[in-house]
Formats: sequence, structure tokens, C-alpha cells
Amino acid sequence: MNAHGSSVRVIAWITAVCLLGDSMLYIVLPVYWQHYGLDALWQVGVLLSVNRFVRLPLGPLIGWLYSRLPKRTGVLAAVALACATTLAFGFFSGFALLLAARALWGAAWSMLRIGGYLTVLEASSGGDRGQLLGRYNGIIGIGSLVGMLAGGLLADLLGVRAVALLLGAVMLAGLPFTWRFVPSTVTPSAPPRTDASVPRLTAATLLPLLSGFTTALVFFGLLMSALSPLIATRLPDGGTLTLAGFTLGAASVAGVLQALRWGWSPFLSPWFGRQSDGPRGRLPLYLAALSLSATAFALLALPLPFGLWLAALLAVMLANTAITTLSDTLAADAAAGSRAVAYMTTYTIVVDVGAALGPLASFVLLGAFGPGGVGFACAALMAFTAAAWLIFHRKRRML
Repeated sequence: MNAHGSSVRVIAWITAVCLLGDSMLYIVLPVYWQHYGLDALWQVGVLLSVNRFVRLPLGPLIGWLYSRLPKRTGVLAAVALACATTLAFGFFSGFALLLAARALWGAAWSMLRIGGYLTVLEASSGGDRGQLLGRYNGIIGIGSLVGMLAGGLLADLLGVRAVALLLGAVMLAGLPFTWRFVPSTVTPSAPPRTDASVPRLTAATLLPLLSGFTTALVFFGLLMSALSPLIATRLPDGGTLTLAGFTLGAASVAGVLQALRWGWSPFLSPWFGRQSDGPRGRLPLYLAALSLSATAFALLALPLPFGLWLAALLAVMLANTAITTLSDTLAADAAAGSRAVAYMTTYTIVVDVGAALGPLASFVLLGAFGPGGVGFACAALMAFTAAAWLIFHRKRRML
């Protein structure tokens, strides 16, 4: 791997380290909320979701800053904010202060994500962009996995505040790595265009945005919010599963499955990206992953035996790994050139909108149609996305 590839690995590890605190909070805050002076569980929900809504108005501002400031400056600011917001849960209590910290984390994540995309664009050519984005996504998944495990295992041993302080101290290591390895400028990987500064809205630029929206809506919103209820309706033996002598409820099974997905991501994400860099291109693999997810989601809505139903859920998670990497890569392909900052900022905003709308849509579907409604809705969205890509590329005679 050349120096540019090393810069992708470094910013991926920086992002992974910065995710430690956020992932830890998703595990410990619903359990230890009273330790932080909170009055009700609804405050936990607000704290865990406000960062998504903050990213929506901040996205254009962060994109504007990246178009005028060195990328290294933006990532340094993001690491500092991520560290500060994690340390806040070690020092402070009260809803208002913690809400401000979570809002700042939303800004930090937007800066990290856009900075990561731009680093990949600078480092890659068309022939290795998928592999680099797959490696980037796989590495940051390790941060989520370690953060969840740290929250689950260390909170009882050390206390939640001690864990927050420990992870915040670890995150400080991202500052020197950012200064040393993150490039200070963006070098387009395609010849600059001479059109207007705003990306032209054509089918070729809109389809990756559609993919980013549906991917976030389905996998980061609908599925994440409905996973435990979906599992609870399918578990045998009175809503529990006995595994290696341990009795697991729906939430525990969901946690194990999420950990499994984050665990295979560092290996499978680069593989999917590398396959898409091959002579057949990205579309055949992308359509196969979308088709697999649509079929598996539809199966989740059917009254199958638990073993077959669990296999369908694992197929959904496998497709999730491929679709996330390939959606990001298709967006990077569309962004390559002199409008990279504007396009990738738009892409991250669209993804954030999907992720923010997903939980609300999930609970509406659960209330109106039950868990089966979520499965069929996700299947329809994946099938629609696949059909849109297929129709467009057949018209362009690219298949």
C-alpha cells in the first residue's frame, strides 16, 4: 500500500477511535441514565438521537469549511470535539449539558465523515476506490465494536464515568496521528470540470444520492430500530434463546448479531470493494446485494421456522455490509473531480436524513402493521433502488 493508502488507513483508525465514546453510550446510557442526573428515559432517547438531527443543518457549513480550509484542520477539530464530548460524560451531569455535548458530537462526526471521504478520493484512482472505501468502512466498524464491548464489559467493573474518561483519554491519541498523516489539501482524482460550483443534478449524480438515502433509511433507521422487536416475535421458548448454556433475550440476541456484523466488516468490506474494482465494475455486485437484501427482508416478514428466519436475518446483515460499501463507492465515483467537497457533503446530508427518518418510520410501521410491515417496507425500498439502477444503466447501454 502506498503513502496515500496509508493515509486512508490512518484516518479510518482515527475515526474508529473517535467512535469509541459514541458506541459506548448506546450500551450504557439506557441502563445507567440515573447516574447522569436524568429524570426519564425519554431524555436518553433525545441524547442518543440529537446528534443525527444536528448534522442536517451543519452539513452544508462543514462542506463550505472543507472547501476553504485544509482538510487536516477539519479533522483535528473533529478529533478534539469527539474527545471533549466523551470526556463530558465523565465529568458532567444534567440533561442540558449532556445534550450540548451530544450536539457537538454530531458536528464532530460530520467533519470526520466528510474528511474521510475526501481522503479516500484524494488517495484513490478509479481502479482501487472500492477497496479503499471498503477498508475505511471496515476499520471504523472496529471502533463501534470495541466501544460497545467496552461499554458492556467495563461499565460494571469501573463505573460509567471512569469508562468515559478512559475512552476520552484514548481518543486523544488521534490528534498527533491526524497532524502527521492526514493530507492538508484535496487533490482531485479526475480532471477538474469547468461547470458551476454546485453539482449538476443528472441521473448519474442523483442515483448515488438515492442509494445513500435508502441505505441509511433501511439499515441505519428501520432495521436498527426494529431489530429487537423483530427478534422478540420470532424467538422460541417464551421469547428466549439458549446458546452455550446462556439464556438470551431479544435485546441480547440483537447485540450478538450486531457485534457479529461489526466483527466481519473489516474483512468483508474491503473484499466487496476490491471485487467492485474489477473488470465487471460495481453494478453487477451492487444489484446482487440489493436483490439479496430485498429477498431476505421479505422472508423476515413471513412465518418461517426460527432457524430459517435467523438465516434470512444474517443474509440481510451480509447484504448490509456490501451495500454500505458499494453505495459509498458509487457516490465517490460520482464525486471524483473538482466538485468533490460539494457532492460528498450533499451525500452525507442525504444519508443523515435517511438515518434520522428511519426510527420514526420504523415505529409507525410497527404500530400499524407489526414487524412484518417493517420487513416488507425494507424489501420494497431495496427492490426500488435496484430497479432504478437497472433501468438507468440499461438506457445508457452500460450493462
